[in-house]
Amino acid sequence: MRLTIVGVRIIDSWPIGVAMRGSFDRRGFLRVSGVAGLATAGVAAGSGMASAGAVPGSGVPGPADDGVTGGRFAVRHRIVRTNGIDMHVAEAGRGPVVLLLHGFPEFWYSWRHQLPVLAAAGFRAVAPDLRGYGRTDAPKVAGGYSLRDNLADLTGLLDALGVRGAAVVGHDQGATVAWAGAQLYPERFPVVVSLGVPYPGRLPLPITQYMRQTNPGMFNVVVYFQRQGVAEAELDADVDCTLRMTLFALSGDAPADLVPRWLMRTPEGSGYLDPLPDPGRPSHWSRWLGDAEFGHYVREFGRTGFAGAIRRYRSLDFDWSDLPEIGTLKVGQPALYVTGDRDSAYVFNKDLDPMRAMVPGLRDVVVLRGCGHWTQQERARQVNGRLVRFLRSEYAGGVPRG
Repeated sequence: MRLTIVGVRIIDSWPIGVAMRGSFDRRGFLRVSGVAGLATAGVAAGSGMASAGAVPGSGVPGPADDGVTGGRFAVRHRIVRTNGIDMHVAEAGRGPVVLLLHGFPEFWYSWRHQLPVLAAAGFRAVAPDLRGYGRTDAPKVAGGYSLRDNLADLTGLLDALGVRGAAVVGHDQGATVAWAGAQLYPERFPVVVSLGVPYPGRLPLPITQYMRQTNPGMFNVVVYFQRQGVAEAELDADVDCTLRMTLFALSGDAPADLVPRWLMRTPEGSGYLDPLPDPGRPSHWSRWLGDAEFGHYVREFGRTGFAGAIRRYRSLDFDWSDLPEIGTLKVGQPALYVTGDRDSAYVFNKDLDPMRAMVPGLRDVVVLRGCGHWTQQERARQVNGRLVRFLRSEYAGGVPRG
């Protein structure tokens, strides 16, 4: 039987170290010699793929500077028409589909260490830019970023890719979408992995009201992001500074008391960046993020700004009233939770018993010592190993065991 996939347009193919001595370093990152671009571009041309270099004017980096190398797999960039928007996705490999959902402030590139590893393990890894991010459309309507909108984007993506269901792996905002999808559409998301964010129970009030009541007079990121025009102006003023300060502050490299001081003890009326130190270039403080990799973040958010990403936060109160069942439905399908012990999502939610009660399919809880919020980047080797073992176990025989 021939399968016709509709709604998908290939815009670029990005080979991953096809003819190089690609290997894992001690952190689980994939490295390759500096001539990767020349070698892999030739392979792409010979295989009938689209050009491996950047699409002119697209800002999608070519293989010479991708930071995602090793193996025989290509990251293919596509535009998928779904739910009324054009969604950019990066994918690699063949086999059961694994959706990789990024958080804030990220885009598909945050999964650069997982795409080739999942492909090598026999999966089809698909990392979209969520609406408002990267190369995906960013509707300017205030109410266009709800959980319902995001889930419709993803179920439409699965339809366009010709699959009924897929494992879903989410980080940060992507994890909240993954948990919601697992609750509402278990047949579409038969396997779920959350990085950082435990199963989110239902709050007694919309989140902005809840935050104001539980920590009155103090700065809160979600509340601050409701200030239309103000939040965007601050974050967009110096994209490089915003990103390096955010990535450092929430990482395991920052002082342990920085996040509690920022998120719990900063006075109301402060700006997002006011309490944060400027750590300088990532090469000065990070063993997981190189300056060239950081440059991809700066270029992408420099092109788009942060407005689309912030709009998701402005839909959180609407989600509370629009989908009151979220946070009350059990997740019976196979689930894995991985977090860092320095991740703010875990630091403020260390009691995991509620998650265990609401996720009877929970197979394992993994807490990575010294790891901050950027789980799949800070601890690529450990995350990749856990992820591959879990997915292989659940997909033994080709379908989820359930």
